[in-house]
Formats: sequence, structure tokens, C-alpha cells
Amino acid sequence: MANSSADRRVVITGLGAASSLGNTADDLWKSIVAGQCGIDRISLFDASAYDCQIAAEVRNFDPLPAFPSPKEVRRTDRYSQFGIYAGWQALKDSGMDLNAIDRDEAGVFLGSGIGGLYTTEEQHKVLLAKGPGRLSPFMIPMLILNMSSGLFSMYYKLRGPNLATCSACATATHAIGEAWRTIKMGDARVMFAGGTEATIVPLGIGGFCAMKAMSTRNAEPKKSSRPFDTGRDGFVMGEGAGVVVLEELEHAKARGARIYCELAGYGNTADANHITSPAPEGEGAARCMRMALRSAGIQPSEVSYINAHGTSTPQGDICETQAIKTVFGDHARRLAVSSTKGATGHMLGAAGGVETAICAKAIEHQIAPPTLNLDNPDPQCDLDYVPHTARPMPINVVVNNSFGFGGHNATVILKKFQG
Repeated sequence: MANSSADRRVVITGLGAASSLGNTADDLWKSIVAGQCGIDRISLFDASAYDCQIAAEVRNFDPLPAFPSPKEVRRTDRYSQFGIYAGWQALKDSGMDLNAIDRDEAGVFLGSGIGGLYTTEEQHKVLLAKGPGRLSPFMIPMLILNMSSGLFSMYYKLRGPNLATCSACATATHAIGEAWRTIKMGDARVMFAGGTEATIVPLGIGGFCAMKAMSTRNAEPKKSSRPFDTGRDGFVMGEGAGVVVLEELEHAKARGARIYCELAGYGNTADANHITSPAPEGEGAARCMRMALRSAGIQPSEVSYINAHGTSTPQGDICETQAIKTVFGDHARRLAVSSTKGATGHMLGAAGGVETAICAKAIEHQIAPPTLNLDNPDPQCDLDYVPHTARPMPINVVVNNSFGFGGHNATVILKKFQG
């Protein structure tokens, strides 16, 4: 490509999702704006012995349309099924004819925070009960966390850059940011990017319960995830996938693509602080947002809306609020900030993919999605979190934050497309 990385612009042209609130990006968005919540009692296994018995499960899910055959579905873990399905949805939504593009210039960055936990658990049971000779020959390909990205490229013959990010809850946003960078550098013209996760299994729920990280508001599933509220007591597990189609602008224009928005900037920093706790006063998150704004050439005062990481954990929500105040100063009081995890649960490695799709929809419809269950705001979380009800408002620039265990921070900047 002749133009320089500084001149190369990247746009979002397709959105795909599998979630507790719908298995297309459109259905997800409609549910979010309507104030619906996808959290309920766990039905995938008997959770009666667990401290946390609630989650945001993907229901009525049929992956087969995205796969070449039923046999291939059987040979993939649930996390891979979600990712491949969301990628297929994003492809359909983009209107792209893969036969009309150069597939050497089309790639996939589709990550997962944990990978095939369902397969890991099931095959370990087989090992203990029946011995190593009865393990599935597909066990390793099913559980490794790069396989969703690899299989999607195989099924759709996408021969460009391909990798799977893994940075806990920042996974999908890192995948999208690195895909943006790949197009900016001229190494691809089309990228499918996002994240996928399926950890609502006994080992996953039990492990997070042991950390005391999860809500135990079992009697009130719809009210359990409460970002920025004084009553928040931990996150609620979600599952699913979110994938976006990124295109170099000239490529999108040449095929007459519908453009949701421009992906304008990306930040990636480390807290270098603690395995699970954020850096004091959100210092790492603040540096990440500043990096993203700088790469986008956007001033803090230009931002309209922030989709917060906002997991409903006691310390995390405070630190993110502090980081926003640090970066945006007086403008922080004029921003709309919300966390959609009160509706979707925390989808771990998939969260940033789903939330980027939500941000693109927010720009398309000029509506800020709500923060559910914000009945009694924490005095230390004192910004405008769009409580309870979606808000029509001018939205030109959006910040999307994702922060993960290990001190991983990722931010992407989306802005209304101006031709």
C-alpha cells in the first residue's frame, strides 16, 4: 500500500456477537438499550454448592451455520464455537464478499483469556475415570486458546496475520488494538478481531469463588452486577464472544461498505503492581487512556462517552473512576460513563469485543447505554454513569476501557466517521 501509516485510516464495518442478551450485535444492542439483564441462575451445571450460583449464559445458541459441518462443531470447545460464530456474524454484517478480496491481506486476531476450560475439565474426568488411553485425540486442539482464531482463518481461508491475544479481561481490546496497528502498518487491509470465552463450568466458577471475586447475590440475579454502586460485592461471570471487522478505509470505500465508525487510537500499558489488584488511583489505566488519546490525535475534551471496564468489584470501580478524573480533569464531570457489565455480566476475554461492538452501536444510534442497578452510587464513584436508562445524546468520540488480572490495560478510541 502506497500511503504511510500516519495516513492510513481504519474503520469498523462489521459487528458480531454471541451473548446472554442475543446472538447478533443488533439483538445485543436492542437488549442493552431496553435495560435488559442477561444474568440468571446457572443452568449449565448444578451450582447449588457454590458461593456464586448466578451467571450470564448464552442461550438458544446454534453454532452450526458458522461451521463447515456438524463434525467440526463436535471437535471444538464451546469457547471456539462462540468465537467462530461471532466472526461469521461480523462477516455477514459487513456485507463483504470474501471471493472479491485478497485473502492474503485479510487476517484474524481472536483471543481468549482462558481457552477451552470445558474441554480441560471434561477430559480430566476421563483421565481419572478411564485412564490416559481414553483421552480424546482432539483434546489439545480443542482446549488451546489460539484455536478459535486458527479455525476461523481455516474455515474462511483468511491467510493474513493471525494470532490469539491472552491478557485476561483485556484480551479482546488488545486483539482489536493490535489489529488496528496491523492495518495501520500496512500488513493487512481487513482484520477480524475480538475475543471469546466460555468459563461457566464448575472449575471456572469454583476458582473465581475461591478468590472471593464474585457476587454472591444469588437471590437477586438481575440485581447482582452493580457497577459503581455501594452494594456491589464482586463481578458476575458472563460468556460469549464479540468480533468486529476492521478495514483500511480505502478498501472499505472501494467495496461500498457501510461504515459504523472509525477506530482512531489504541493504548496498551502495564500496572506492574499486583496479580489482581489495580495500581493505586488507577495510574496504569490513566496512562493507557492517555496513550490511546495521543495515538488518535484527540484531546480529552473531545470525548463524549466512556464505556468503562466497570466490573462491579469494590476496588476496581474506584480506581477506574480515579483514572478518568486524572485524564479528563474538569471534563470528567461532563462525560457520560457507563458499564454494560450490569447487563452482560463480565465476559472476561470476550468483554472488550462485545463492548467495542456496543460502542460502535452507540455512535451509530447516538445513544449512551445505561449502567444497571446503580441505586446508591458509591461516594468515591461520583461521575455521570448513565444510571438505569439509556440516554440519547450527541456521541462523536468514545473511549472503551478493558483492564485485566496481571496488570494489563487496553483502551481503544472510536469516533464518528467523517469522510
